[in-house]
Amino acid sequence: MRHRRLARERAVQFLFQYDLNPPGNPDEALDKFWASQTAAAIDEEKDPASWGESKELPPPSTEDNAVRLFGEKLIRGVLDQMEELDNIISKEVKNWDINRIAKVDRSILRLAIYEMFYREDIPPVVTINEAIDIAKKFSTEKSGSFVNGILDKIKTKLMRPSRTSNT
Repeated sequence: MRHRRLARERAVQFLFQYDLNPPGNPDEALDKFWASQTAAAIDEEKDPASWGESKELPPPSTEDNAVRLFGEKLIRGVLDQMEELDNIISKEVKNWDINRIAKVDRSILRLAIYEMFYREDIPPVVTINEAIDIAKKFSTEKSGSFVNGILDKIKTKLMRPSRTSNT
């Protein structure tokens, strides 16, 4: 399930970009984002000479397609439910304005809360573990604990088992 972790990381990256500078056309922005996230595009960015004379990248790999398929569902779900997700976060961070939460942490929380409430095929503890790991990778040293604390409170309010999926 490596592609799911990668998809979540990509989703957080897109949501972070979206939070910084909301695009006029989210569909177009998503297409450009995914084109830049294929393994070939990332390799070329690291070493532009690796593709020789041709400026065309090879088509996305099977893994790239799996990452996009899962990741795009998450991104679109978060964007569709953004207001509700922000309300949930606001209720849990007492005496703290949601806009003061680091944008990376806020993106991670939005994604994880979306999964917990709308993706019954994913056990909440899996979502929380993934969110903590992504926070440790992309944010500050203390972000993993912060994200864990918020998500753990929210998990207790779910009306489903936390260790199993409902599918």
